[in-house]
Amino acid sequence: MRSYRRSHLGALEDEAVHVLRELAAERERPCLLFSGGKDSIVLLRLAEKAFRPARFPFPLLHVDTGHNFPETIAYRDRRVAELGERLIVARVQDSIDAGRVAEETGPRASRNRLQTTTLLDALEAHQFDAAIGGARRDEERARAKERIFSHRDELGQWDPKQQRPELWALYNGRLRRGEHLRVFPLSNWTELDVWQYIELEDIPLPEIYFAHERAIFERDRMLYAHNPFITLLPGETVRTAEVRFRTIGDMTCTGAVSSPARTLAEVIAEVAAARVTERGATRADDRATEAAMEDRKREGYF
Repeated sequence: MRSYRRSHLGALEDEAVHVLRELAAERERPCLLFSGGKDSIVLLRLAEKAFRPARFPFPLLHVDTGHNFPETIAYRDRRVAELGERLIVARVQDSIDAGRVAEETGPRASRNRLQTTTLLDALEAHQFDAAIGGARRDEERARAKERIFSHRDELGQWDPKQQRPELWALYNGRLRRGEHLRVFPLSNWTELDVWQYIELEDIPLPEIYFAHERAIFERDRMLYAHNPFITLLPGETVRTAEVRFRTIGDMTCTGAVSSPARTLAEVIAEVAAARVTERGATRADDRATEAAMEDRKREGYF
């Protein structure tokens, strides 16, 4: 079983490394989206495999809502310092201050959707022609419509009916002025693959991916970390529980799961038994409508 898993993950690694090198050869100004979440952490390891001992041929870009988990930001900064790579932080707060987006209000307010404008502005300001992301096709059904080299028009928008065919692992990186690509080396990975690769490569993670005691409250059948960015509704109470996070995003829309899994082996066993995707179970922004993710992606979301 161990040798099978190694060969399976080895094939996925080879494909991802090929995608990264192909992008570096075809485009002049790519960037890698790095949030400190597990998928982007795996992307960093794959970039090391693709380009070390040389420096990465692209900087790292994080779109920061200002409402991120402190543990994730601390990990992000520590990992970037260890790698000695360049990190660009595009802040949603700067977009709000500049009048580019309007802050949502109310107990269900979130900055998650506002990230789209901040991202598109950052890509334009730095003249990036490709952005490497950690999206996987098993996350959410709109993701399954993506190509590995996913084309975006001059407005940064995505049209699933206008994507280019990718036959025999041949990727079309040609662009007209103002267009760019989103590139997804983990397209053929699953959440379980990611966790098994993390175990195989012994990659350190933010501690909130493992079970810990945390102040939480329940809303809409989700467990939220108690934080200063969410106003409690009448009847909502804060309690302490043992939880972990399957996915990490903005604190206002990311839920935890009850879990005793404190080791990689326990997390892997838990993920293998799961019957709901990580985003479907713990991301409130994906529950807004049946096509919530696809609507955001059409506007230019990750």
